[in-house]
Amino acid sequence: MKALQLVDEESDKIAFREIDIPKTERTKVLIKLKAAALNHRDQWCRQGMYPGLKYEVTLGSDGAGVVEKVGDDVNQSWIGKEVILNPNIDWGSNPVAQSNSYHILGMPTNGTFAEYVMVDVDRLAAKPEHLSFSEAAALPLAGLTAYRALFTKGLVKDGSNVLVTGIGGGVAQMAFFLAKAAGANVYITSGNQDKIDLAVKNGAQAGYNYKDENWTKTAKADSKGFDAIIDSGGGDLINQYLKVINPGGRIVCYGSTSGTPKNLDVFRLFWSQASIHGSTMGNDQEFVDMIGFVNEHKVIPAVDSVRPFDQAVSAFDEMKAGSQNGKLVLEF
Repeated sequence: MKALQLVDEESDKIAFREIDIPKTERTKVLIKLKAAALNHRDQWCRQGMYPGLKYEVTLGSDGAGVVEKVGDDVNQSWIGKEVILNPNIDWGSNPVAQSNSYHILGMPTNGTFAEYVMVDVDRLAAKPEHLSFSEAAALPLAGLTAYRALFTKGLVKDGSNVLVTGIGGGVAQMAFFLAKAAGANVYITSGNQDKIDLAVKNGAQAGYNYKDENWTKTAKADSKGFDAIIDSGGGDLINQYLKVINPGGRIVCYGSTSGTPKNLDVFRLFWSQASIHGSTMGNDQEFVDMIGFVNEHKVIPAVDSVRPFDQAVSAFDEMKAGSQNGKLVLEF
């Protein structure tokens, strides 16, 4: 089968390889993939910026497809079912935080950028019927990360004022849609006016360009402050968020694309009774709950583009440029 792997001998660091279709093991299932979606971690692996890198590993954490074979200990009724994959591996027994052995499908375990993938049967969930394979492939990692950040860490509920930052990314898009479905008043930020305009068209209360030095004043006037801020950037923007967070509000950081803050306005932090929470991915129960929420509210992930699997390198290049607005999806 054809697979896109992290390699050490190519200038691109990724290359298509012909490898064997995995032999189905006792508790595992073989999925014939219909679609897979990129995440930033795939590009970071390509750039050597992800911990525990191994070469000759098939990248990709998100995928949707059809069960083709099952192991001896797996119910035969799974064969032929349309499924999506939970990319968590070894979260552990503590719902609060992942175990030391936790990792994500696609590094160092072979992932979804291949015609077939083999996973444990407990990694499967039925594909939501209202989603196409390409939409379903865009859901797992981004949906799980957004769900935990919003509801477990951010305590978002009906009527909450929520700010989702960096709206172009896949997790931010999912946080936007999930928060809206929960009845929250959702505001967004971006450094790109086109992305702001599109989010407002799709139901954001308002959007702000974080490059504008006065954006926090405008946002505070519009919203009267935020109960939760869901952020992927980190960096010095944290201090700006402290200017617009409501008393007792929560800033949830699930990424650090802007690095670490040079200084932290601790006075604003403690005087506002605010808190800063770290969040990454989510536990298996949250994955189940996320799928249920998506089914109940008929949430559809934002897909920026869909292209054939053999054009995957161009999708990596687009992700590196940061021009996408939603998920980049590959079809088989």
